[in-house]
Amino acid sequence: MIENGIEVFHTFFDSESRSLPTTKIKNLSELKTSLRITRQYNVVLLDDNDHTYEYVIEMLREIFGHSRVRAFEMACTVDLMGRVVVFTSTRKSAEEKQTQILSYGPDWRLARSNGSMKAMIEPAE
Repeated sequence: MIENGIEVFHTFFDSESRSLPTTKIKNLSELKTSLRITRQYNVVLLDDNDHTYEYVIEMLREIFGHSRVRAFEMACTVDLMGRVVVFTSTRKSAEEKQTQILSYGPDWRLARSNGSMKAMIEPAE
């Protein structure tokens, strides 16, 4: 419907008063609740010397669907910095991805590789 040259969407208006609904927010906590903000968590891959770059790239591509280039960048970062954030999501999704990393298995390219890489989850900032 058009009134005074402005298209009016009745779904956004109260049919009785024709005014926008208002919500009074008292504090930040209430605002977060009202917006249904879900806390995000990072999955952090930790460096070790028992896995090759190829292993890291394959794992990141398989588990997270990262491109070869992005997975290589992350492999370089974990090697240089000791850690890299590989995924950010809800706590449940982050825990599932962490479990996939921890159960990925050893790097068959290295005899000394006895298991999967390590990963942790932490709140995203």
